[in-house]
Amino acid sequence: MPILDHLWIILALPLAGAAINGLLGKNWPKVAINSVGIGSVSLSFLSVLEAIREFSLLPADQLAFFKNYFNWIVAGSFKVDFALQMDHLTIVMLLVVTFVSLLVHIYSTGYMAHEEGYYRFFAYMNLFVFFMLTLVLAANIVLMFVGWEGVGLCSYLLIGFWFLKQSAINAGKKAFITTRIGDFGFTIGILLLFWTFSSVDFGTIFAKAANMPSESATQAGVLTWICLLLFAGAIGKSAQLPLYVWLPDAMEGPTPVSALIHAATMVTAGVYMVARMHPLFSRAPIAMFVVALVGAVTAFYAATIALVQTDIKKVLAYSTVSQLGYMFLGCGVGAYAAGIFHLMTHAFFKGLLFLAAGSVIHAMGGEQDMRLMGGLRKQIPATYWTMFIATLAIAGIPGFAGFFSKDEILDAAGSGPHANITLWLLGLAAAGLTSFYMFRLIFLTFFGKPRFDEHEVHVHESPRNMTVPLMILAFLSIVGGWFAAPHLLGKTDYFEAFLHPVFSAYGVQSGIEQGASLAGAAGEAGGISPSPAMELLHALTGPPVILAIVGLLIAWWFYIRRPEAPKKLAERVHGLYTLLLNKYYVDEIYAILFVRPFLWISTNVLWHVVDERVIDGTVNGVAEVARDAGGQARELQSGNARSYATWVVIGALGFTVLMLGFWGMVR
Repeated sequence: MPILDHLWIILALPLAGAAINGLLGKNWPKVAINSVGIGSVSLSFLSVLEAIREFSLLPADQLAFFKNYFNWIVAGSFKVDFALQMDHLTIVMLLVVTFVSLLVHIYSTGYMAHEEGYYRFFAYMNLFVFFMLTLVLAANIVLMFVGWEGVGLCSYLLIGFWFLKQSAINAGKKAFITTRIGDFGFTIGILLLFWTFSSVDFGTIFAKAANMPSESATQAGVLTWICLLLFAGAIGKSAQLPLYVWLPDAMEGPTPVSALIHAATMVTAGVYMVARMHPLFSRAPIAMFVVALVGAVTAFYAATIALVQTDIKKVLAYSTVSQLGYMFLGCGVGAYAAGIFHLMTHAFFKGLLFLAAGSVIHAMGGEQDMRLMGGLRKQIPATYWTMFIATLAIAGIPGFAGFFSKDEILDAAGSGPHANITLWLLGLAAAGLTSFYMFRLIFLTFFGKPRFDEHEVHVHESPRNMTVPLMILAFLSIVGGWFAAPHLLGKTDYFEAFLHPVFSAYGVQSGIEQGASLAGAAGEAGGISPSPAMELLHALTGPPVILAIVGLLIAWWFYIRRPEAPKKLAERVHGLYTLLLNKYYVDEIYAILFVRPFLWISTNVLWHVVDERVIDGTVNGVAEVARDAGGQARELQSGNARSYATWVVIGALGFTVLMLGFWGMVR
């Protein structure tokens, strides 16, 4: 049975795992729960590989495979099919989602081994994978929205997994409500999309958009408004300014949740959506600039907060917000392939960083404050070396995955067709800050003398089912970026070439074509193309690499060479340090401007007035009237024969008067 004709199997397997564990797993041993949870994701991953093999055998001119299974919603001219599709962009996302999910599931068997609700955790994780795959495979935006909302629901369930912990409950509610704000805009965007194109199918929408001219860079048209509304959903889901506040608090959930949902998959849904809708965004220059601006500002802003955080997971949370900003910066300057490339490499090294952080927390008996760690590299060497590799990757050190993907984004922001020097500088500054705060994390956690009581904390390496996924992700954090290595020598970027059919369709010029046109223009102007050796030298000694090394050296100076220096610097710039430590007081400002007023309105108006007085008052009033009327009518049933005779006479007289009156009117 060809998997390509039955893409629904890829979705059905994790959904079945979620149903089986959720309904039957409560009384099962952990081995059985593991078999169902990991087995369903493993089979889904194998199905993806088989579907990719079959896709590669299709004719070269068939850029996408589409399969409509049944009509789902039909209401007048509004029609939505349960239809799935596969193209080169889908392939990248399917591999990332299923493979990283598989590793996180394996890791969770060790990390969550002693937790209550073990079966429930794996049911939620499987359900999340189902919704994420639905989002990726959807052939229309309504089905994508089902996956979009589904991953939000699973995020809420997993963040609040420890539901007896008040902070986890609050974090789950915060994530759910904050993302709903963005999703409101997303919903309006879908309605405007249907109103404009009379369809919700990607193929139909993109084909019609291809016949539309690009809008002005100074006046917003319907495409701009559609893109901005859709991007509002991405801002919430992918934790960008101003709706990023939920993601740092989401660290209250188990660490595997942070690795899977808040580093590798769900938060990248917004980036994938923008890339998928590129035929619209590329014809709406205002929307593209907004995407790039929000991404660049968020990348720099979140990086500044990460500089002073002391919770190891909070540092990585703000790092995730910052790296997501890089992805949007790439998409906003037209480098969609570079944005997706960074999405993939980020899934490897950030997933590894979170899992390694979980291994550190496991070794420290639950401690997350880096100030109470130190000297761990010899006691947990596997965790140290894998986390160190991930740090080299995210910092953009040459040879590691993050170097290739980040370099492409900054190159597009600085010299591409949609280049903007301000955005480039913001991205460059964020790159330097990223290197500093990540090596700060490494030095505080693994170097120096232990800052904990070694008699009370028995540091130990994590079991093999936790360290093996770390090693696999470490390997991918090294080699995952080498698809783009030939680009440094002026040759083909294989990753961009793989996505070329997607981003060159529907009249949109791809990154490869843009680069070729720029090179042609330079040649016509008498420019001399640099030699491969010069291009390589430029890449290895460019500003991003220099700032990455500078950030490393400054972190080494502060936390290894002069460990007393950070405290002195914090005292010297106390105001700035306090501002960053308190995250610019954004949560407090939101509480004053939005949370408290809405709570007051909901309590004093919606609850006490609308609910209690109007709704409850009406219902209770009707009940009271009925009760009083029934009480009065009950007295008629006295059991006295003379009383009954009196009422019969009164009724007869009343009826006679009524009939006489009616007869008079007729005459």
